[in-house]
Amino acid sequence: MSVQVNTNKENAKSISNFLKGTKAELKKVHWPNKKELINYTTVVLASCLMMALLIWAIDSGIGYLLKLILR
Repeated sequence: MSVQVNTNKENAKSISNFLKGTKAELKKVHWPNKKELINYTTVVLASCLMMALLIWAIDSGIGYLLKLILR
């Protein structure tokens, strides 16, 4: 059975390579401008609000039906 042990120098090199790769990938990212960011945020908030209202309506309906059944 062999065990692979990384030395400090190898660890530092792999960390350095990781950080360089990360920096290169972040340069490829399309960062939204202010207008896009506002639009995306609005869509997310509206979607969350609609889902919350839908869940509330379903929960209220089920609660109402249970009250009718259990009377």
